[in-house]
Amino acid sequence: MKNKNIFLLVIVLSLIAIVLWLTQSNSTFKRELSNFALDDTSNVTMIFLSDKNNNSVKLTKKAPGKWMVNDKYSAQKLSVEGLLKTMMELQVSQPVANAAQDNIIKEMAVNAVKVEIYQWVYRVHLFGIIHWFPHEKLTKVFYVGGATQNNLGSFMLMENSSRAFITFVPGFRGFVSPRFSPIEKYWRDYSVFKKAIPEIARVRVEIPQTPELSYEIRNNGKNVFSFLSLVDNRELPEYDTLKVLNFLSGFRNLSFETLINDMDPVRKDSILASQPFIIITLTDTSGISKTIKTYHKQGPEGQTDPEGHSLPYDLDRLYALVNDGKDFTLIQYFSFDKVLRPKTYFLKEMPGKK
Repeated sequence: MKNKNIFLLVIVLSLIAIVLWLTQSNSTFKRELSNFALDDTSNVTMIFLSDKNNNSVKLTKKAPGKWMVNDKYSAQKLSVEGLLKTMMELQVSQPVANAAQDNIIKEMAVNAVKVEIYQWVYRVHLFGIIHWFPHEKLTKVFYVGGATQNNLGSFMLMENSSRAFITFVPGFRGFVSPRFSPIEKYWRDYSVFKKAIPEIARVRVEIPQTPELSYEIRNNGKNVFSFLSLVDNRELPEYDTLKVLNFLSGFRNLSFETLINDMDPVRKDSILASQPFIIITLTDTSGISKTIKTYHKQGPEGQTDPEGHSLPYDLDRLYALVNDGKDFTLIQYFSFDKVLRPKTYFLKEMPGKK
């Protein structure tokens, strides 16, 4: 009898849920003209951002904390987390004044960013206990316009609505529009190398201008390494192990500063046709290799050393070709100097020499 009652209760609840689901209409969505914020961002599966200039970004969640940009690149974790946090904390301060509604909406029709949010939801969700029929669903579509005159709010408009609102994030003094950028490069992870020492099989460093300074370090495990001179493919027994460890630890988190793929093609081709400064190839323990080619960047006019001699190259930055040659970037010596070492840096001094 008890099992029968439970069975009947389940059937009744199921019928109620189905009726509620079937009787839902778009009118509910249309009434929520200012409901831009999300109650829960943990179930967001995809965010699509686009504008009228043919810019678009698709952010897809692949695993907890791991997102992809346009199914091609890893996303910057902090940028995605910032967007999700914004969408959860977003509040409406007031509707746009009636006298300004038409002008704001016309402006947004041209310049706004369209935001589409997909979430993992349940077709039947009752009493916070029953969760049936999970599926991915487009849950919100709205438009993000520019900033208010005082730069403390952003104009937003729900799809199929004729009423725009001014939104803000409590505690943030500014406008949130830039956080919804549809420009791909602003969402990409700028990492070049992100490997701990146990993940590194070998690192090859080539210095084309002085090939006798080129070398390869092989990680044999348990802080045992092989150090090879590339000019004669000879293993060198005497090297500074501590310097090798410091060198390899430098690959734990190296990122480029900015993408410059849109540089003038003639200038870019001229740089890439020049002799590379240093070429680094890291192969991890799974056999995957990554190569970065660096090139000198012309220094500012009048740059000199302490003795007053003219210095032709930038002392702060280098050009770098990364991601299998697909991306042209700027990198900082401050970040990369620890892995831009010549062979002589690692060699122990011979007895009697200083």
